[in-house]
Amino acid sequence: MIKKVLKFGGTSVGTIERIQHVANIIKGEVEAGNKIIAVVSAMAGKTNELFNFSKNIDDNFDKRELDVLLSSGEQVTCALLAGALLKLKIKAKSWLNWQIPILTEGEHNNARIINMNVEKINKFLNDGVAIIPGFQGISSEGDITTIGRGGSDATAVAFAKLFDAKTCEIYTDVDGVYSSDPNKIPVAKKIKNISYDEMLELSSLGAKVMQPSAVQTAMMYNVPIEVKSTFTNREGTKIFDQQNIDYSKSVTGVAYSKDDAKITLMGVEDKPGVAANIFEPLNKAQINVDMVIQNISSNQKTTDITFTIKRDDLEKTQDILKKNKNIEYKEITYNDKVAKVSIVGAGMVSTPGVTYKMFRGLADDKINILAISTSEIKLSVIINEENTLKAVKKLHTIFELE
Repeated sequence: MIKKVLKFGGTSVGTIERIQHVANIIKGEVEAGNKIIAVVSAMAGKTNELFNFSKNIDDNFDKRELDVLLSSGEQVTCALLAGALLKLKIKAKSWLNWQIPILTEGEHNNARIINMNVEKINKFLNDGVAIIPGFQGISSEGDITTIGRGGSDATAVAFAKLFDAKTCEIYTDVDGVYSSDPNKIPVAKKIKNISYDEMLELSSLGAKVMQPSAVQTAMMYNVPIEVKSTFTNREGTKIFDQQNIDYSKSVTGVAYSKDDAKITLMGVEDKPGVAANIFEPLNKAQINVDMVIQNISSNQKTTDITFTIKRDDLEKTQDILKKNKNIEYKEITYNDKVAKVSIVGAGMVSTPGVTYKMFRGLADDKINILAISTSEIKLSVIINEENTLKAVKKLHTIFELE
């Protein structure tokens, strides 16, 4: 008998018919003799609907009350799935976050799971299916908390770790992890096996299949994951530890995001501590800075500093920079019509020429590079947004990912 955690995303439980289909998947696992913990998301579109309700009340809706509101979506799915299983004569029970409880720390809307009580659920698993809400928990003060969009993945991985499950299966509307978004890049190829490191880079850089924090938790605690489709029986993608890295391939996948903006501070006085003075207030405002490029002027007295942020933070960032009395500069320029395109692959560590091939391929298609960022298994560039799909297709071709 194997203990499994099965996570079903919003599209998997988006209608009553799909919830009934999920119930049949779970029934098959139970009949195979497995102990099942099912982690569910809200029905597709429900979280956005609830969020819009809050906006209709107040653009600055209270964060504590927003958590109470948003967490109700998963509660609905839990009850419906438990009811569907009971109709199939499968013993099942839904558990809300405070009934377990799922303990979290951190601020509202962005909390982290730190522990949970496993005793009651473990006892129930001996003859029943436990249905758990993803995306939420309860604070030490007894308040309902949520753990960020896509947080049901993180809930599933945390349960797999704390309940010592054999595997964590992420059911979604695609049948695995692809070399890029198959909806936009038809030639994208499904990846059979991928390492935690590669998956973490891809998910952080724009791939929507898994939440980055969930991959990070799985990597820390060596929780094996399989991403598979709710709607087909095809084999999915297995995510494993570093022993499964395929060093024979220089590039595993191409990720992209269109939610970035580029800011340049021109004519900044070049002296020790200036970068810290620029970025410290942004850090305090919880603005994530990604790529940073510094160009020293010929007289070595001033410098231009370029960096990227999320597009939603552009106005806030400019306001903070203009009010910052600890820095001097001549001008602020920005570009909010940019995209980040990245190649990821464990084989980049040992394969010479990857950088040249990427840059030459983009140049051949007359795609200008505005900024560059690298790590051992990642190379990212900022380009004009209008060239995004052309760049992704080109990189698929030159790195033979089709």
